[in-house]
Amino acid sequence: MEESTRAVRYLVVDTSNWWGGHKVLISSEWIEEVRWIDNTVSIDLSRQSLKDAPVFESAEQLNRQYEEETYHHYGRVFYWQEEPR
Repeated sequence: MEESTRAVRYLVVDTSNWWGGHKVLISSEWIEEVRWIDNTVSIDLSRQSLKDAPVFESAEQLNRQYEEETYHHYGRVFYWQEEPR
């Protein structure tokens, strides 16, 4: 959570139930649907892109460089920049 705005910026996704597994970050902005009934979240990302995503180890690792790597990996616009016009 971002302290100044109280925005939830990321969710940590544990992929261990798909394959060897690791933890990755996804931006809360990329969530398309939350289904509380079956505890799932839908996002417009492939399993392969999650598998190949930069591994997230801990909150200490969360810095601008890691955020840029993650956004670049997913081909997304950084939340701190405006969309091109």
